[in-house]
Amino acid sequence: MRALVVYESMFGNTQAIAESIAKGLAESMDVEILEVSSAPSVIADIELLVVGGPTHQFGMSRPQSREAAFKETDKALVSESIGIREWIKAVRIDVPALACSTFDTKVEKPPLPGAASKKAEKKLRKKGVRIVLEAETFDVDGMTGPLIDGELERAHVWGETLASAAAVPTGA
Repeated sequence: MRALVVYESMFGNTQAIAESIAKGLAESMDVEILEVSSAPSVIADIELLVVGGPTHQFGMSRPQSREAAFKETDKALVSESIGIREWIKAVRIDVPALACSTFDTKVEKPPLPGAASKKAEKKLRKKGVRIVLEAETFDVDGMTGPLIDGELERAHVWGETLASAAAVPTGA
């Protein structure tokens, strides 16, 4: 079984979560992990798609929210061109009922409504994917991080769980 993890990351926190998820998936399947600007425009040869990004303004980032985040820090950005919002809109999925799940990173405190993962899941469902595990949020301490203690380990376990969920045949 082959999986593709596509992520958007501003300050490296979502990238670190994506890498940890990929390690969990890799315990039982082949995994490729790509930053969103390097992700393919057509999905045709995988069995599991995992998509994640940071939550900005209650959902997936937009060019304006990415620019605003960049202005708040002197850190270099990981994803400088497009985000998962633009990629999902443009991608063509040629795998019927492709197994899929989404994740995001989000500031832990104060707790805010909305989640990039839920918005991404909704848009991907419209493209015909089959959600195999509910969207997951991983917590960050402040806008630029770091990740809350234990989140990388939790992401690894979530990846393992996701691999098991994706292996269950449709209709089982």
